[in-house]
Amino acid sequence: MNEWRGKWRFVLGVIVLMAALTGLGSRLAFLHLVTPPSVCKEIDDGRRMEKQILAGRGTIYDRGGSGNILAMNLPVKDVCANPLKIIQSNQLVQVTTALSETLDMPADEVAVRLNRPTREFAWVKRYVPEEVSSQLRDRNIPGVFFRDATVRYYPHGSFMCHVLGYVNHDGIGSAGVEQSSDKYLRGCPGLVEGRVDALRREMVWKRDRYVPALEGSHVVLNLDQNIQHFVEKGLDEVTAEYRARGACAIVQRVKTGEILAMASRPSFDLNEFTTADDVRRMNRAVGLVYEPGSVFKAVVFSAAFNEHTVSPNMVVDCENGAWTYNNRVLRDYHPYDRLTVADGIKKSSNILAAKTALTVGNQRFYKYLKAFHIGDKLGVDLPGEETGILHPVSEWSGISATRIAIGQGVAVTALQMLSVYSAIANDGILMRPYVTSRVLTRDGSVLYQPQPEIIGRPIKAETAALLKRLLVRVTEAGGTGRRAAVEGYEVAGKTGSAQKPVPGGYSATAHVASFVGFLPAGNPEVAIIVVVDEPQPIHTG
Repeated sequence: MNEWRGKWRFVLGVIVLMAALTGLGSRLAFLHLVTPPSVCKEIDDGRRMEKQILAGRGTIYDRGGSGNILAMNLPVKDVCANPLKIIQSNQLVQVTTALSETLDMPADEVAVRLNRPTREFAWVKRYVPEEVSSQLRDRNIPGVFFRDATVRYYPHGSFMCHVLGYVNHDGIGSAGVEQSSDKYLRGCPGLVEGRVDALRREMVWKRDRYVPALEGSHVVLNLDQNIQHFVEKGLDEVTAEYRARGACAIVQRVKTGEILAMASRPSFDLNEFTTADDVRRMNRAVGLVYEPGSVFKAVVFSAAFNEHTVSPNMVVDCENGAWTYNNRVLRDYHPYDRLTVADGIKKSSNILAAKTALTVGNQRFYKYLKAFHIGDKLGVDLPGEETGILHPVSEWSGISATRIAIGQGVAVTALQMLSVYSAIANDGILMRPYVTSRVLTRDGSVLYQPQPEIIGRPIKAETAALLKRLLVRVTEAGGTGRRAAVEGYEVAGKTGSAQKPVPGGYSATAHVASFVGFLPAGNPEVAIIVVVDEPQPIHTG
C-alpha cells in the first residue's frame, strides 16, 4: 500500500513539474513570438533611462583674478522620496522622524510631503550640504534617494551684492553680473541616454548617447575688493551716523570707464536673497533716479565755457540771494552781491548758475545735456539701468532752463552724474562705463574682453581743462567741498544738496546730499560719487 502511494506521489510531482515547465515555455514563446509590438515597446520604454548632466556655473572674480573669488558653485544634494514605497513598507512614522531630525525640518512638514500614497516622487529638501546628505545615506532609509545638484555660494555674503546679483532656484542669473553675464556663466548641461537593469542601475555598455556638459565660463570684474571694502565701509558709517534712508557710491577709472567699486545701501545677503525685499535688492547706483541739485551745475558751466558765453572772470550780480525771474523767485543758500563766475562755482551760487543758463539758451543747453547722455542710458553692462528724466525743450516752461541749471526739474542716476565729471576729467571725452574685465574659458583662454569705448565728446579739451582748475577751488578754503580735500592731492569736485520733489513742490525736510569729483586734478585717474538719501539732521553735500 505504501509503495503504491509513493509511486503516485512521484507521478504527480512529475506532472506538476512538467506543467510548470510547459507554462513557462509557453509564456516565453508568447513573449518572444506572439507579444504585440505595443507591449514590447512598453517593456522596452520602462527600461530606458535619460539623465541630464549638470553643467558647472562659472566663477566670478574681482580684478585680481583667480585668487579673489566672489561667487562660486558648491556641490549639494536634493533629498527626494518615494511616498508610495514608504507607505507600503509601513515605515512612514520612522522615516518622517529620521528625515526631520537629520534635515532639521518640522516633522509635520515632512509628513505632509511623504503621506501621498499615489505618488512615487516627492521633494523632501533641496540643496542639502554633502555632509548632511551623507548622514542620511549612511542610515539607509527605505524610499529615500538623492539627486546631484549645485548651489550658488557667495563667500562674502552681502559684499558687492548689488553688482554680483544672484542665481534663482532654477539656475538662472536674476540680477547684477549673474544676469548680465548669464550666457557665459551658466554653461550647457549634458545628456545620457541608455538602459537600466531591474534595480534601475544604468547598464553603461548599453548606453545609446552621451553628450558631455559644457562647463560655464569664468567672469573677471573690473571691481577691486580693496577699494570696494573702503567704499562699503564708508557707506555703512554715513548711513548710520546720519540715519539716512539709503546711499550709494561709485569709483570709476577716468580714462577707460572701468568701474572699480560700486555699492548701494541698504544691502542684503546674497546667500539669503529670497528674504530681501525689492528696496534692499535695488542697485541705487544705476536703478534710482533723483534730482541732483548743485552737482549738476557742472553741465551748464561746461556748455557756457564751451560756447564762450561766459568767462571765469566775468562778474555777475547775484541779487543778494533772491532773484525774481518770470515771476518766480530763486534763492541762494548764502546771499551774495556780486561774484565772478569762478567764485560762483566755488560758492555754488544758484542765481549765478541760472543766469549762466540764460546766456547759453534753451536749444544749446539741451544739446549739451544730451551730449552728456542726460536722459539716456549709458549702456553699462548691468541690468536695471534707468534713463533718468529730461523733458524735450518743447515742454520747458519759461523758467525751466534756470532750474535745470541748478539740478531741479531733471533727474539722473548716480552713474550718469559721475560720467559727467569723468568726461570733464578725461579732457571732454565721455567713456562707456563697464564692470566686466574679461570672460575666460575653463582652460584660461579669453573668450570675451570688452574694450574702453568712447560714446561722446560733449566739450573741448580746453573747456575741460578750465573746469578742472575751477572745480579744484571748490575743495579749497572758502569752497563748499573743503572737507573733500585729500592731503597731498589736488581734488576737483562739487557738492550738492537737493530738496526732494513732493506733490505741489519740494520738501522742506527731505534732501539728497551728494559729492562728486576726481583726483589728482592735474592728471585725473579716478572719479568718485557719493549720494546719500535723506540724511538727518545735516543735509548738505
